[in-house]
Amino acid sequence: MKDFRSLIKSITYFFCSLIVLIVVLFSGVLLFEFNPSLFIKTEISAKDWKPKDVKVELASGFMPAEVKYGYQLIAESPKYMGPMAEDPDMRYAGNNLACINCHLKAGTQAGSASWVGVTDRFPQFRGRSNSEGTIEDRINGCMERSMDGDKLPVLSREMKSIVAYMEWLGEGLPKDREKEFKGFPEISIPEVAVDLEKGKALFSKECTVCHGENGKGQRFADSTKGYKHPPLWGADSYNNGAGMHRVITAAQFIKGNMPFGQATWDNPKLTDEEAYHLAGYINSFERPRKSNLEKDYPDLKLKPVSTPYGPWADDFSADQHKNGPFPTIIKYYKLEYGITKSK
Repeated sequence: MKDFRSLIKSITYFFCSLIVLIVVLFSGVLLFEFNPSLFIKTEISAKDWKPKDVKVELASGFMPAEVKYGYQLIAESPKYMGPMAEDPDMRYAGNNLACINCHLKAGTQAGSASWVGVTDRFPQFRGRSNSEGTIEDRINGCMERSMDGDKLPVLSREMKSIVAYMEWLGEGLPKDREKEFKGFPEISIPEVAVDLEKGKALFSKECTVCHGENGKGQRFADSTKGYKHPPLWGADSYNNGAGMHRVITAAQFIKGNMPFGQATWDNPKLTDEEAYHLAGYINSFERPRKSNLEKDYPDLKLKPVSTPYGPWADDFSADQHKNGPFPTIIKYYKLEYGITKSK
């Protein structure tokens, strides 16, 4: 009898194991049919490598939970961490911009301060604080300036998820392509001051179809999602402490990305000078004001020359720091301090 029970136990174990094996194999077949790339390891050359198609990955259902939440935060910022958040304690952003209004194509577009590979560049020295900063510090810089709001708690689920999303975007980035996804494209800085009339004419010609004649942008039908095309000035835009409020930085972004859908970092539509005058015009309007800007750049020599607020480590006028011409200021820092500035 004992041997019989042992036999039954062995047979039961065998059939249970067989069933588990069948289930695993069947699941694997279904997974392969749905997403064969998970099983096929292919060598992709640096030239042929492409960033993740976030919408396709999201639709597949295989995006990790924390990455998905990070994407929701940056894609629908007003709803999840801005003025439209149901929980008042989650209203960290002060305006209704979404992170992807500037970091285009969900942070994957080269030339728009892409997040592809960004986490590998931190920690890094930041002149604004005169210290080594983490990726979390950089995100909170955007929260306080571009989003005109408050810092996210560093250990919060929201911060961890945004960082997880950024890390996910950078998976597999070839070394040879890292520079392409870093920051904005460079421009040749004009020797003249911003011409607001030229900027206005360019804005009417190239920008009003998306941003409107009044620069207020276009909201989604579902207002919780924010803007399809963001406001460029006014109460719901970035504040005067944001990097985009510097003419040279804004001109670099504009040249590499605007008009939207027509320009790319390696095939711009506007010339350097056109982007420059356009940036000056956009930044000539009122926008939210950040407090305590005088504390930025403890070492004033590190302040970008187009920072429109003082103090500065030179005697050039506030108007010249805002609208140029900038080459004379750049030359001064090279001769006086031995510092080569590009913006």
